Amino acid sequence: MTKERKQVEVNAAEAPELMAEEKVFTYDKQNRVVSLFIQLGGAGISLFILATMLFLPLPAMIQRASILMLALFVIFLLYPMFKRNRALNVLNWAWAISAVVVCGYVLYDFQDLVYRMGDLNTLDMVFGGLCIFMVLDATRRSIGWPLVVVTSIFLLYSRFGYLIPGSFGHRGYDLERIINQMFMTTEGIFGVPLGVIVTIVFLFILFGTLLEKGGGGKFFIDLAIAMAGRLRGGPAKICVCSSALMGTISGSSIANVVTTGTFTIPLMKRIGYRPEFAAAVEAAASTGGQIMPPVMGAAAFIMSEFTQTPYTTIILMATIPAILYFLSIYMNVHFEACRVGMKGLPEDEIPKKLDVLKGGWHYVLPVISLIIVLMNGNSAARSAFVGMSVLLVSSMIKKSTRLSLRDLSDVLITAGKNSVGIIAACACAGMIVGVTSITGLGVKLATMIEYFSGGHLIIALILTAVASIIMGMALPTTPNYIVQATVAAPALMALGVPMLTAHLFVFYFGVFADITPPVALASYTASGIAKSEPMATALLSSRHVIVGFLVPILFVYYPSLLMQGPVLDIILVGTGTALAVVAYSAAVANFFHRKCLAWERAVLLISCLTLVYPERISSMAGLILLGGLYLYQRSFSKVPIGVPGEAAA
Repeated sequence: MTKERKQVEVNAAEAPELMAEEKVFTYDKQNRVVSLFIQLGGAGISLFILATMLFLPLPAMIQRASILMLALFVIFLLYPMFKRNRALNVLNWAWAISAVVVCGYVLYDFQDLVYRMGDLNTLDMVFGGLCIFMVLDATRRSIGWPLVVVTSIFLLYSRFGYLIPGSFGHRGYDLERIINQMFMTTEGIFGVPLGVIVTIVFLFILFGTLLEKGGGGKFFIDLAIAMAGRLRGGPAKICVCSSALMGTISGSSIANVVTTGTFTIPLMKRIGYRPEFAAAVEAAASTGGQIMPPVMGAAAFIMSEFTQTPYTTIILMATIPAILYFLSIYMNVHFEACRVGMKGLPEDEIPKKLDVLKGGWHYVLPVISLIIVLMNGNSAARSAFVGMSVLLVSSMIKKSTRLSLRDLSDVLITAGKNSVGIIAACACAGMIVGVTSITGLGVKLATMIEYFSGGHLIIALILTAVASIIMGMALPTTPNYIVQATVAAPALMALGVPMLTAHLFVFYFGVFADITPPVALASYTASGIAKSEPMATALLSSRHVIVGFLVPILFVYYPSLLMQGPVLDIILVGTGTALAVVAYSAAVANFFHRKCLAWERAVLLISCLTLVYPERISSMAGLILLGGLYLYQRSFSKVPIGVPGEAAA
């Protein structure tokens, strides 16, 4: 039974008994028509992008306007204008058709638009203003108010900047200049963010949808269960592993929570984890999926475009921070499980590794082939095509995993529908980029941070981190990074931080907004699944990833964490930081080999501080403290190893 049909039945049940059957039939027929056009629009997005990538290259403006037209059409039918519209709202149809006309104006009058750039006529002003408003409305409908509010503030700033005193003020721009920037150029709605979605990011959405349709999502979860199910606190470790795996194909912290959390959170609660702890672990791990190479929530591709850096360089630099992030969460759940004496899953609920791999080995091949092609210096688009091709071929080997034409059709429709929110958000974020370009806001913010920091890098890093978290609140990963790269990154670059390091720094803190109060959407989503207290969950999520907050600051000072410098330095700094993560996690959980005394927790914290400082003498001292404390606890345990509540690590 379709979602639309269910809605019709609910409406009929709530209506008066005198409602005629013809009315119900009319609603049902209308919903079927809407569903059909949504499916056609979703498939159209997928087919158009594939065609322009493979056979029919188009000018950037035409390609982006076409895909925005399809996305707006789908959004205005898929997401209602008002939450309580009973059946088909005629306004949705009118707005959807208007979106086709507005974007079609760019396609029809493209050559003349190019010649008229900077000298708009009345139609240009009308259609440009409508396009800006439609993009804002589509973003509101598909992902919510936060990005709309931020973009609106930027647009108002471009118009009324002359009213702002001091260095943040500017002469102000009239509506013609603003609409010209946003609608007539490739430095606004049709800018680089939308272009990267069309040429790169969508292909990975399609790859992920194809993998999920073929059963890849279930395979990765089963593989995580087989790997970690027997360990102490197994479900929590399954959560960490599965979220890291799903992060390779998911572009949203919240989507990651919903995909893996519906399975892992109940398992964690069943073996004894508190609801808040279970939800916090899931939120933290799912958010970490966005910084996990090779996809990094699709932000890696846009980062490559913005910084003009090879994609392989970015994912290599992001590898150690991602490992440290997930190591932190893993050790947190491990020590918590040991402290309260938890066990793993029952043996009959754990699949055998060989059986899992035997049944789904072909899901690993596309991911491996994608990474290999990327590492050989090929483009991200070519790598995605190779990955999809390998998946299609390998799925044909077994009858049970073979994809039919109907399955492939569903993949095209689903991928197109899943991408419309990101397309609208990136068009919206493109306006932020456009405003920043004409007003010089990035330079102004950099000047302000430099002024308030007094030239001290650590203060500038903290101010930039706070600004990134605030600007990243409730934003999906891709537009989140675009905002950070446009506004926050220049502040660090002005203080001498290398460009790519600055971009990674602001990206990480922007992503961490998903679990940082007060707007911690990933934490609140996990809380809803776990039925836990939302704010307590968000605070606990933040505690789990405190190392995640520290690592970006560390890699600014110690580039070895970004795989820059001599190999020996990379190994020493990476190992020392990993051991510092273990020491910190043990101190927070109040458990190492056994439950810690107060002075033992102090030793763990001192060990953490000395290990994290990448100097050989201090690192050696930290290692001696950490190793010595472990041996001491083994030798002088007050209870036998394995007793619940004092279990061995």
